Amino acid sequence: MSVDTTAATDRLMRFLAVQGVTGQEKAIGREIMAALKQAGVPAKAMRFDDANTRIALPTETGNLIVELPGRGTMQNQPRLMFMTHMDTVPLCAGAQPKIAGRKIVNQAKTALGGDNRCGCGILVTLAAELIRQKLDHPPITLLFCVREESGLHGARHVDLDALGAPAMAFNFDGSSASSVTIAAVGADKWEVEIFGRASHAGVAPERGISATMILALALAEVGAGGWFGKVVKGKGKDARLGTSNVGPVTGGEGRPAGDATNVVTDYVHVGGECRSHDAKFVREISNAYKAAFEKAARQVTNSDGKSGRVKFKAVTEFPPFRIKETLPVVKRATAAIADIGATPTLRAGNGGLDANWMVRHGIPTVTFGTGQNEPHTIDEWINRDEYDRACTLALRLATMG
Repeated sequence: MSVDTTAATDRLMRFLAVQGVTGQEKAIGREIMAALKQAGVPAKAMRFDDANTRIALPTETGNLIVELPGRGTMQNQPRLMFMTHMDTVPLCAGAQPKIAGRKIVNQAKTALGGDNRCGCGILVTLAAELIRQKLDHPPITLLFCVREESGLHGARHVDLDALGAPAMAFNFDGSSASSVTIAAVGADKWEVEIFGRASHAGVAPERGISATMILALALAEVGAGGWFGKVVKGKGKDARLGTSNVGPVTGGEGRPAGDATNVVTDYVHVGGECRSHDAKFVREISNAYKAAFEKAARQVTNSDGKSGRVKFKAVTEFPPFRIKETLPVVKRATAAIADIGATPTLRAGNGGLDANWMVRHGIPTVTFGTGQNEPHTIDEWINRDEYDRACTLALRLATMG
């Protein structure tokens, strides 16, 4: 397959230069549309859905959806979808991309944004090459999601009716183009409010109920029970595996927990997450945290015999998935990788992907890498060889019989 790699790199550099952190994707969405128009995609084929109206977090725009009609001998074949996400992590704000040989690096002390402007470049290049070379292909939907980095919200709330009922989907997000992700973990996000009772810590500490102490006892219980960090329950092939983490500890809305050192802390808010490839085990880890906080609240009492209380809430951030290796989407993926001279590798991911929600929506989806390296860090860089390979792979996926 032949791809104009110079044009593909130019698009990537163009997109990397546009700021668009998660939730603020309007500018990059417009830039992608402009590039698609320059490639020959008519404006009427592009639109934003209303996913942002269903996302609880402030989000400038919906997902960008582009429809490419089928062409030639393949125009009546089942629709394919190619997808990626437009947003970057906040650390990418102010990035200054620079080509350095076969790498793209950053001149600023920020993350670069290859995750996932690489995917944007690949999808636009796909459309451009199909039009430039007048290649036969099935009907194709291009989906550019919002708010992937802050919880896969765009994919979760996408307007499914606007996708055209694709038979399968190919997501571009990761490092190696020949790596095919067919499974990924699911995650719960949990939060707990700990209610104690304030009192003067020097005059009458016994009258207080320390929310901080409830937190400490609960986390000690979680740690002793093996529920923090890497979580392994059982042995051998029956072992259940997962992870968990405790995140921000505050007094709510970004305030510090506690008013002063001479006041017994009466309120603490804690957030965390649990992950596993087993949906039931995700919830089991969350329940272990819930039980530990409830137990700790009962243990901390004041001189009047009153105890603290907690309000624990866990929600599914994204479900785990695993698709069978025998499905047509996997077979097409591995065949296309072989066709471009690479060796396919099937893998399971420990991070969430927009594919998690696509599979839940009933669209079999695999994910390929794009050339990203060390994403979400100031050391991020892009492998141009891998990016070029991913562009070629996308074109092959779209045109193979």
